[in-house]
Amino acid sequence: MGQETVPHQPSPRLARALGRLDELVNWERRDRGGWDRTLEPVRDLLARLGDPQQAWSGVLVTGTKGKGSVASLVAAGLRRAGLSTGLYTSPHVERVTERVVVDGRQVADDDLATALEEVLEARAAAVTTGSPASASTWFDCMTAAAFLHFALAEVDWAVVEVGIGGRLDSTRAVEAPVAVVTNVDLEHTATLGTTRAAIAGEKGPVVSEGGVLVTGVPPRDAAGAPDEAYAVLERLCAERGARLVPVRQSGSFDERNLALAGTVLNELGRCGVVDQDGAPLWRSHLDAEAVRGARLPAREERFQVGEVQVLLDGAHVASSVDALLARCERTPELGPKPKLVLALGREKDARAILKALLGRVDRCLCTTLSEGRLYSDQELAELAHEVGHDPEAWDDPREALEEALLDAQANGGWVLVLGSFYLAGALRPTLTRLQTRPGTR
Repeated sequence: MGQETVPHQPSPRLARALGRLDELVNWERRDRGGWDRTLEPVRDLLARLGDPQQAWSGVLVTGTKGKGSVASLVAAGLRRAGLSTGLYTSPHVERVTERVVVDGRQVADDDLATALEEVLEARAAAVTTGSPASASTWFDCMTAAAFLHFALAEVDWAVVEVGIGGRLDSTRAVEAPVAVVTNVDLEHTATLGTTRAAIAGEKGPVVSEGGVLVTGVPPRDAAGAPDEAYAVLERLCAERGARLVPVRQSGSFDERNLALAGTVLNELGRCGVVDQDGAPLWRSHLDAEAVRGARLPAREERFQVGEVQVLLDGAHVASSVDALLARCERTPELGPKPKLVLALGREKDARAILKALLGRVDRCLCTTLSEGRLYSDQELAELAHEVGHDPEAWDDPREALEEALLDAQANGGWVLVLGSFYLAGALRPTLTRLQTRPGTR
């Protein structure tokens, strides 16, 4: 594919801070089975920093899929209303600064370094005294740094995407008047539970006492019976004196995300939040311009490489993959089945994902990366073969992408890069360099 794009290099100060951070436990990059988590480390850490999360108001967003996009849409609506707004999301695709955004702009390298340095010094002091913050993890410290930066930037609001689950996630240090559970499906089952009810029990506690919980989980399932996950959310809200607001989910995935984000703005308006002109917040603040500015990388992101369209997506849950392919199959300009470049984390339900892909891809190129606890290319290819695919193992994701592009150019079709944000981060710089004209979502 010619000269490769050099990955973004952080500033020297940020590189040093990240080097110190990388010495800590990082649950994003290791097996979470049997993890032992409490909120005490992050709460102690934030207290040592002066509780920066109390300097602004927050919205918490969790869910199996769409949580990053919904968080970004809510933040865009708040900005459109004239409110200074922070946005914290994870994981990042190419640059760690993607995680911390103020008023639509990623944090500058040295500003993030400043926040991380202060957080790491607070953690070091906790190690000396043996207080709970001494056990704070990579994500605890990154979350605390984001919250500190938002306080220093004097934002009015911050929209915070939950990392994993909700009940024991670092982000729950935020007491949010309005929170979101986008949906509930089987994911991170070794950590969150093996049923939708159990997973709802982990995600639902993002709702505050007396707060509002907006959800796309339906009150009844497809057969008309009470939905088990919704029943758990309903019980949690009753216990906390909170109000549960279900949002009917129909139309495209983008339309569903927009409906959730619009409802959040409505509920904030009902709570007394006003725009810069003194009018209550409303879903109309999410106009077309705000929505365009809320796009996140590797969420149905398209690239045009010569005559070949490439779709880059981090979907790693079977239902998300199924929905993505269904949308693609209704998109005439994409044409026949795609050439698939696939990588999956070991904690994902690989068999379910591969079954969702069966018969819907023209070619299955299984690949891997060293980070993120992914299946090796050979392991993933073996699983794909057991499910019924005719897979190929490629140990270099860039070579797998090159092969898929060459095949699509010679024989028609398009390319789908799927399954891991680590894979997206590895290939996105190359796709950005190769694209002949900007793609569209």
